[in-house]
Amino acid sequence: MRPFRVDIPEADLDDLRRRLAAARWPDEIPGAGWDRGVPVAYLRELAEYWRTEFDWRAAEERLNAHPQYLTEIDGTTVHFLEARSAEPDAMPLLLTHGWPGSFTEFLSLIGPLTDPVAHGGNAADAFHVVIPSLPGYAFSGPTRAPGWDVRRVARAWAELMSGLGHERYVAQGGDWGMPISLQLGLADPEHVAGVHLNMFATIPTGPEDLEGLDERDRGRLEFALAFERTAMGWQKIQSTRPQTLAYGLTDSPVGQLAWIVEKFKEWSAADRVPEDAIDRDELLTIASLYWLTATAGSSAQLYYESTPTPADFPAVWGGPWPLAMPAGVAVFPEDASLPVRRIAEKVLPTLTHWTEFDRGGHFAALEQPELLVGDIREFVRPLRG
Repeated sequence: MRPFRVDIPEADLDDLRRRLAAARWPDEIPGAGWDRGVPVAYLRELAEYWRTEFDWRAAEERLNAHPQYLTEIDGTTVHFLEARSAEPDAMPLLLTHGWPGSFTEFLSLIGPLTDPVAHGGNAADAFHVVIPSLPGYAFSGPTRAPGWDVRRVARAWAELMSGLGHERYVAQGGDWGMPISLQLGLADPEHVAGVHLNMFATIPTGPEDLEGLDERDRGRLEFALAFERTAMGWQKIQSTRPQTLAYGLTDSPVGQLAWIVEKFKEWSAADRVPEDAIDRDELLTIASLYWLTATAGSSAQLYYESTPTPADFPAVWGGPWPLAMPAGVAVFPEDASLPVRRIAEKVLPTLTHWTEFDRGGHFAALEQPELLVGDIREFVRPLRG
């Protein structure tokens, strides 16, 4: 493991600004809003802010405020951030992001997790925090060989935590962090003390799963079906033709920005624009990481490897998950997929903790960091000792 600092060459930032200034813009159907994709007027304004006002060096300084490392695991480079608590009995916690996110999603959680006393909490709730970048993402990219599916990532995370000397730890995640954390619990049951998720997919396996559901749970399943029909285009492309997609996103920062910012709008608690839910500079830090590391294509490979056909998507996300350790789920109401507890208990038999919040969406660490931290603390308390 070797220390790492983010240090993007100025020439790369100049090239980004030049490409943004020279962007070609499409026309659009008047009055379509977000129904057909990202509106031109919104994206032009956001791209101009990215070009003229967004301060990458300030973002870089924020990233470098925490110790980061590169290591080799199973033939690929893995980047991770490690923040150790000063509390002697701190519990190791592994946080896994998803797409279109990055390890930066969790930066605001580090202080409250590692030093709860300084943030109005109890010293007994302290964590050592480990935040890796998924293989193919940001400074863990690009991957150079096929085969990096969620199971292989989980095995890599087990090796990472062992290499850091963590004998007992908790896995947490949403989006891709959900199946990876669950697979980690299956792969490393001797060391994973619990699995906490801020997303959980419940996919009915037969008509018996629908019997007796109340109106709210039926609405959740109906929404999931509608989402499958109308809002899964990105998944179908990334799971079948990630290389073809990569050309446009790697060559055009505006294309890269549109491709991911749409998801921050659709999957968050945003009303009109993504910034209603997530800070603009947070969004552009993530967009900049995809662009500056040229990992649009390699990040999409995780979809190809883990869901090679749309028919396989439920199997990867829906379980069953026969864990040996307790599991907890935090449900945020504006997420892209809302679980049905009865089905969750069927496919996740060790479910011991379930919280339904009244606000927040898919990107919980960015949208509602205090709620997420509090729920992680509550879930882990019975597991300490």
